[in-house]
Amino acid sequence: MSADWRTTARDGLVVLLTVTTGAVDATSFLDLGHVFSSVITGTLVLLGIAAGTHDAALAVNCAVALASYIAGVVAGAPLAARRAGRWLEGWPVRRAHRATRHHEIWPSWLTVALALEFCILAAFCAGWELAGGHPAGVAQRLLLVAVGVAMGIQGATVRQLGEVSTTYLTGTLTGVISGLVTGRPPEGLRRSLGIFTAVVIGAILAAVLTTYQPALLPVVVLTPIALVVWLASARFGPRPAPADQAGRADQASGTQP
Repeated sequence: MSADWRTTARDGLVVLLTVTTGAVDATSFLDLGHVFSSVITGTLVLLGIAAGTHDAALAVNCAVALASYIAGVVAGAPLAARRAGRWLEGWPVRRAHRATRHHEIWPSWLTVALALEFCILAAFCAGWELAGGHPAGVAQRLLLVAVGVAMGIQGATVRQLGEVSTTYLTGTLTGVISGLVTGRPPEGLRRSLGIFTAVVIGAILAAVLTTYQPALLPVVVLTPIALVVWLASARFGPRPAPADQAGRADQASGTQP
């Protein structure tokens, strides 16, 4: 499998993951207290507005969103920072694992971290359904905690891929515009444009569903990240290197009478 193919596949997964980001942020703003779960700059501005207008409810929602995101980063960063080779060192049959040579493309522990995010978002969707798609009071705050932690995990883990983000896109947009203006298009331009499109699509779908069919919101929240985890496991997951397979074959043939 060529490095170019792996990079293209990685970029496709990142774009797909951003659909979930757009859906979650739109849901947070529309139904979880008019705050963002991953756009921390916007949440900080809203916190300032709450302080200036003496809006205690908005201030509490902002504080919950910020604290939850920070908790997600604290949980996700150490997990995602672990390299696939270090994880596989104790597996005798996988010492020559290909992931140790391609961990910069998509580390195996990144998939594990995103699987954890999926579980948290699944819990959020369960709570959403129990609230009838219209959470309020304590239920609303608990759901805000869930999506904040999930987005914090996502932001911390995807950051391990390098100059890539699915949660904070101001820097991405600045790089794209600056590169186009100066005649030096940035690396990953198509990926960046795909991310912008995906976050808008996710937000549109979430807005429509929360307004007209709130029971279907879990579909747009969970499907993209589920596909990312599945495809990443299939394409970038652990598998023995050819040397391991040959060694096991020789071992098996040597034991035959």
